[in-house]
Amino acid sequence: MNVVDALYHRRSIRQFEDREIPPDVLERVLDHALQSPSGGNTQPYRIAVATGQVRQEIRDELCAKYDRASQVKKMALPLKLWHGVTGNILPDGDYNPDVKYPQELRERKFDCGMGLYETLGIERKDYQARDRQMRRNFEFFDAPAVIFVYINKALGVYSALDAGIFLQSLMLAAQEEGLGTCPQGALAVWGSPVRKRFNVDPDYKLICGLSIGYPGGHAVNRYAPEKRSRDTVILKPA
Repeated sequence: MNVVDALYHRRSIRQFEDREIPPDVLERVLDHALQSPSGGNTQPYRIAVATGQVRQEIRDELCAKYDRASQVKKMALPLKLWHGVTGNILPDGDYNPDVKYPQELRERKFDCGMGLYETLGIERKDYQARDRQMRRNFEFFDAPAVIFVYINKALGVYSALDAGIFLQSLMLAAQEEGLGTCPQGALAVWGSPVRKRFNVDPDYKLICGLSIGYPGGHAVNRYAPEKRSRDTVILKPA
């Protein structure tokens, strides 16, 4: 598969086969991705690759936090505050992925979400089904491996820029190996389940996760939201 084909055929995979990735395949994907350019060749990111028992432990802890947070969300305000503080469920990630989108971007995000729910057969007001689908993020969509991405805090947005370049290379390299991926900002909500299991330098902050594995046959993996046209991103001369 050439690069252009990979760009057009890549999808965010939300259902993976129950099949482990051979270590040499995963290592090869990472080696290819590390050829990515970065500012001053600094490559200011680190990754935690979770497989096997470690992956399962992180998954279980994240799901438990999500389940408890979902219960607390339905409580009256005083109980929310009490359980939020005492229940060890408050977000403890380094960055808040729950950002406020400006109107122009909010519309695109809304359309993408509605398209995904339609593919999954989830009605807009079926909050229980939507909640279950959100939980799938913390199950890594059953992927056998998940990669947590950390960026050096000293470089600010430039670390994030370099990490984004690395992630795109990783996703395209995964395509070459027959693997699918799903980059997930949600996996940065709680940082402690990962940090306690890996030696993470305090100068590096969790920005996202990426589930990786062999794509399953569910229709959700064929969902392809419409991308912007060239004319909508090229600025006109003043």
